[in-house]
Formats: sequence, C-alpha cells, structure tokens
Amino acid sequence: MAATNRPEILDPALLRPGRFDRHVLVDRPDLKGREAIFGVHTRKVKLAEDVNINVLASRTPGMVGADIANVVNEAALLAARKGKNSVEMKDFEEAVDRVVAGLEKKSRLMNKKEKEIVAYHETGHALVAESLPPRIPFTKSPSSLGCLRIGLYASTSNRGQYLMTKAELLDRMTVLLGGRAAEEIKFGEISTGAHNDLFRATDIARSMVKEYGMSEKLGPMTFERERQPLFLPGMGPLQGLQ
Repeated sequence: MAATNRPEILDPALLRPGRFDRHVLVDRPDLKGREAIFGVHTRKVKLAEDVNINVLASRTPGMVGADIANVVNEAALLAARKGKNSVEMKDFEEAVDRVVAGLEKKSRLMNKKEKEIVAYHETGHALVAESLPPRIPFTKSPSSLGCLRIGLYASTSNRGQYLMTKAELLDRMTVLLGGRAAEEIKFGEISTGAHNDLFRATDIARSMVKEYGMSEKLGPMTFERERQPLFLPGMGPLQGLQ
C-alpha cells in the first residue's frame, strides 16, 4: 500500500500488473463527508443549542479533515477566551472566517474611503447573486472592514457538485463581476479590489472555451494541451491511473 500526491511522476514500472495496479482516489469530502468529520471532531466539545453541524458543513466547501479540525479547535479557543461554558454557532462562524481569510491585522487599518469601497464591492456580489435564479447559494462573507482583511464573497456550493451547466458557470462569472460593477456604478471608477474576482472569472471563461466546448463560435471542441509530467518524459498525465 502506498500514497502519493503526484501520481503523474511515478515510474510506469510501479504501475504494472501485480504491483501498484489498483488505484483509489481519496478526494476532498463532500457535504455529507464534512458533516461526518465535524461530528467526529466535536464529540468532546460542549456545543451550544444553536450549533448546526449541517450548516457548518455547507459553509466549508473544499475543506479537508485537517481544516475542519482546525475550525473546531479555533472555535473552542474563541469560546474559552470569552469565558463561555459552551461553543456557540457564532464562535464556529468566526473560526471559519479565520481559517479561510486568516487573522485580522488590526494594526493595518483601512481608511474611511477604502471601507466604503469594500462595503459596496461586497454588496455588489450579494445583490447580483440574490437577483439570479437560486443556482448559487451564498452566505456571510468574512469581512472585517476595520482592517486589511478585505471581504470575501462566500459561495456555499463551489466544490460541492460534480457537474455544472453552462448557465451555472455564467451565473458564477456574473456574481464574481458584481463587485467591480458596483464600484463603477457608485464611484464612477474601479479599484484593484476585483483582482481575484477577475482572475477567477477569466479562469472559468477560459475553461468553458478550451476544455468544456461551450463556445458557440468554436463549437464542441477542446483545445486543452496535454499536460506533460515534470520529471519523466514520455509518461502521459495520470498514465495507468484511469
């Protein structure tokens, strides 16, 4: 038995029949998996009545077991620092924010103008998501406007499904660009705050054209180049692992 995070660089001799010829993909946990992991890590934690494990699982898409354990530990520490007898839902929410966005840097304060820009930017994401069909559920963004921990649009559905339609991808791009649009409408100009939004929207658009065959002009074709292994020439991506 062996494990690796880099199957594409394995020597093909290791993958021949009779050797490592059975392959099991251990992917990130889905919603039910995260819920079960939360259940394991909270067994010895005294929870308040308002704690909803299912909601916590839905707010942590993409997290693995170690991330969830970190969230539970952080929530318990926050509750202990406040002298609470049990860990409340708001402690878990703050813990998720800390794990996702990092600690607040209170020594690096934003000025009033920056706070206003960030507030309208994040509101733009939320309003656009709310105006679209209910394909992209979203939740509170971990924004602390008094510091440089700028708000993050938080979708509870990314990485939580295996297939996405063209309409869903377009909706996701629309929501990502909602923050930039709100800045332009309110202030008549744009800032650098949409940098990550533009990166993600461009990545989705590129994938739609080059990988998913969703371009009306180019048709059902893929233009994605074959990814070559870093260290072993001649070995295709994930060769022998299909």
